[in-house]
Amino acid sequence: MSTTERPRILVVGGGYVGLYAARRILKKMRYGEATVTVVDPRSYMTYQPFLPEAAAGSISPRHVVVPLRRVLPKAEVLTGRVSGIDQDRKVATVTPLVGDAYELPFDYLVIALGAVSRTFPIPGLAEQGIGMKGVEEAIGLRNHVLEQLDKADSTTDEDVRRKALTFVFVGGGFAGAETVGEVEDLARDAAKYYPSISREDMRFVLVDVADKILPEVGPELGKWGLEHLQKRGVEVYLKTGMDSCVDGHVVLNNGLEVDSSTIVWTAGVKPNPALSRFGLPLGPRGHVDTQATLQVSGTDYAWAAGDNAQIPDLAARAAGVENAWCPPNAQHALRQAKVLGDNVISGMRGFPQADYKHANKGAVAGLGLHKGVAMIVLGKKTRIRLRGRLAWYMHRAYHGLAVPTWNRKIRVFADWTLGMFLKREVVSLGAMENPREEFYEAARPVPPAVEADDTARQKARAS
Repeated sequence: MSTTERPRILVVGGGYVGLYAARRILKKMRYGEATVTVVDPRSYMTYQPFLPEAAAGSISPRHVVVPLRRVLPKAEVLTGRVSGIDQDRKVATVTPLVGDAYELPFDYLVIALGAVSRTFPIPGLAEQGIGMKGVEEAIGLRNHVLEQLDKADSTTDEDVRRKALTFVFVGGGFAGAETVGEVEDLARDAAKYYPSISREDMRFVLVDVADKILPEVGPELGKWGLEHLQKRGVEVYLKTGMDSCVDGHVVLNNGLEVDSSTIVWTAGVKPNPALSRFGLPLGPRGHVDTQATLQVSGTDYAWAAGDNAQIPDLAARAAGVENAWCPPNAQHALRQAKVLGDNVISGMRGFPQADYKHANKGAVAGLGLHKGVAMIVLGKKTRIRLRGRLAWYMHRAYHGLAVPTWNRKIRVFADWTLGMFLKREVVSLGAMENPREEFYEAARPVPPAVEADDTARQKARAS
């Protein structure tokens, strides 16, 4: 960490908002005007809308993440966690990956911690569940699914086989619907290479406590998405929750019980719990209470945006929707980050700040190769609804252009182009999760008793 006499702008979180806000500040800032410091436990930003495609093998995992130090060469990037903030002293406590925690003074503060998976105290969930918030989880899910096919193909135990080929997904929003669609595609393709496994042997179950899926694209397209998944053999249970999943035995509150080795949890998100230690005003659901200027309420030096902020939706309120708040999606996060960056510069220089106002432009979702839904908003009353292949093209075009940096855009489009001509890879690299296991088995000391037995057997053979 470098020391500086210049004012410090501390950006807590290197996700979508943190990355784009820091880039914007660095772009607008005069030379030597301030030091921008970004603190995040990971040295990269993850473009989360691509996680389902990464899990299905349509995009390389490395192309879903953006290295912070490469994109922010003029910023100070610290790999660690901000474990606390003293607002009176304007000092943050940073806990690095190794070593002792230390204090870091700041003059201006940007809160961009994002959200974490919203979970409940369901027995077995912590031990059995797989989330979809990070690229590690997406690749782990891919390896896990392919490993289940390996297990099912190699066993003669019907119970083990049935459990391995049953896949349960909890949550029917964007993350859940897209993930089950992509993973079903992956498993269907992979089954072609297993003589003893067909798609009919697999069971896919999607559960949601709501009465519909894909609420972000509206009821009409949500209904089409539901019917589309059902036609592909996905069992969908709405108005249903999961009571327990101990040892993979899934119990739903509609009376259904299934054994599954794969339980994917995508039942929403909540603000990062670390916000409670930052001394900031929080809303009823744990979000940072933020004004329309993205400034934290009651402060003149702190800003917040993205999934961890409660921001008034001025466009919706102007249309007559009372107490409307900006939804947590990439569409808002990108635009909020730019306004936030401009307002930080304005705040430093004592200029007026701009309100954030953005009308919803629609939503797109992919449900596997050549399958998707898209709603495009052109005005107050004009909405274009697309489904199938054309909507899938819209989904890829939008996110392909939205992923940060031209480096990643080109690599993602290259992955998609190669996928048009080459078959999907169905190799499981599950050993990557424990890469030293085989070496450890070979290198660990031999117990004395075993060594003595081996020596005796060698002497017996020699005689």
